[in-house]
Amino acid sequence: MWYAITGHDNPGTAGLRSTNRAAHLARLHELHERGKLFLAGPFPAIDSEDPGPAGYTGSLIVAEFDDIAAARLWADADPYLAAGVYREVEIRPLRKVLP
Repeated sequence: MWYAITGHDNPGTAGLRSTNRAAHLARLHELHERGKLFLAGPFPAIDSEDPGPAGYTGSLIVAEFDDIAAARLWADADPYLAAGVYREVEIRPLRKVLP
């Protein structure tokens, strides 16, 4: 099943996000290589492709896992969570209808 994983950033963590980005992306690339990643990306803090110093407010990952426990286990190991970028991570099942 698909799961929507939403990470909500702590304020003022742009530097931590930059420092831990490579490790965060490596895990996403691994999901993609296994055919389990539907989409992933950050939420800009302003209406801009590149928010510059405004930074980001969080991230959305939609990926396939066996169950919500497996999705939680994967999300709990995210470098952004360990580094304190994320203050909270929400996981919800998603029934993909389109496309």
